Amino acid sequence: MKKRYAICGVSGRALGMFAKPILSTFSASCELVGLLDRDPVRFDLYRSRYPEHADVKTYGEQDFDRMVDETRPDVIIVAGRDDTHARYVIAALERDLDVITEKPMVTTGEDCRRVLEAEQASKGTVTVTFNYRYAPIHTRIKELILEGKLGRITSIDLNWYLDTYHGSSYFKRWNRVREHSGGLSIHKCTHHFDLVNWWIDQKPMEVFAYGALNYYGAEGEANPKKEDGRYCGTCEYTADCDYYSRWNARSKNIRIPDDHLESLTAEKQAFPYSDYRPDRCIFDSEIDIEDTYTASIRYNGGALLSYSVNFSLPYEGYRLAINGTKGRLETMEYHAPKRTPFPTPVQTIDYFPLFGSKETIHVVHKEGGHGGGDPLLLEDLFMGEDQSRPYRVLSGAEAGAYSVATGEAVWRSVKEHRPITIAEVISGEKQDAAKSLVRNGG
Repeated sequence: MKKRYAICGVSGRALGMFAKPILSTFSASCELVGLLDRDPVRFDLYRSRYPEHADVKTYGEQDFDRMVDETRPDVIIVAGRDDTHARYVIAALERDLDVITEKPMVTTGEDCRRVLEAEQASKGTVTVTFNYRYAPIHTRIKELILEGKLGRITSIDLNWYLDTYHGSSYFKRWNRVREHSGGLSIHKCTHHFDLVNWWIDQKPMEVFAYGALNYYGAEGEANPKKEDGRYCGTCEYTADCDYYSRWNARSKNIRIPDDHLESLTAEKQAFPYSDYRPDRCIFDSEIDIEDTYTASIRYNGGALLSYSVNFSLPYEGYRLAINGTKGRLETMEYHAPKRTPFPTPVQTIDYFPLFGSKETIHVVHKEGGHGGGDPLLLEDLFMGEDQSRPYRVLSGAEAGAYSVATGEAVWRSVKEHRPITIAEVISGEKQDAAKSLVRNGG
């Protein structure tokens, strides 16, 4: 019997990452039975992309219970705007349904607690799609740690870089409002925090951070005109905008940096939905999030993480070093080499034993999004986890909660100028990390 899936939030990610493989690669065992969204134009986009499957039932944002009653799904996939996740994750758990949700699981520590409590009372379970775990380079790092190459992990240095193409895209879209995304320390950085948590198998306990809005917003130094309400598709000042000029031809054939919409024409990219445009000005005063962070994070196993992220740099990728009592591991990724204005090397891992010579580890890279991780994640989601692995890659609600709580602790530390414990983010009360409400908190 086929497993039945319904999707809440018909985003581009929902269509490409979930609907497409259900309807094609995994159609022998999976069936898409329902779509829910607030904007009916998104249903039209689905039908135009998958006309042979146009008969899937569609529902408005208030019709979750009716959708479940009429379509009888086994699994709810949550892939809409970040601030909608908690609503549908919890509603699904209350109906004893399994949930697959895009990261971040939710946008606040309070909602983390609500999801954990709902899952504990439900027959359903939550899976969070942290696809970066599945990238071959990242699973090899996990294996090296499990093999004991580094000994007890003591410290981690992780510096993440987003270029002016990718980084600016978050400030054109809904992500730029904290109420909708939780800020980029949640929307984007949960990817990074989850990787570290998973690699070292320790739980974050306390965060101290600095952050700022340096590049975007009304005071951005590259702002050609202090005037709100502009859109790239109709702006009079694109010739004076370095961000626009770097990635767009002078002909006004705009190419919006939004991978959800790249298959559409330029005109449709600018006006794809009823009430949403992904080409809003990156210098608008509405922006209330940060574009630069540095953070120090303390873990329950004694490890310390030094983390930074910057959303406006000449190239994209990350630098990682993990130190332990037996050695050190280093790697550098140059992401999106076609966008990088210089030749980039193939990513390898350098291992330095504490007493011995350096070893360079080459990893077989795979095709697919997120460093080759997406196809492997999909196999686990729709075919069941690979039981031959000596460790688990697919993540649940607890991992989702720790990553979100760390992200909230980062931006709250920036705003409140003090260390923030993960426990107080989850509970809403100031307290010692030892009193964390997250299960198995250390």
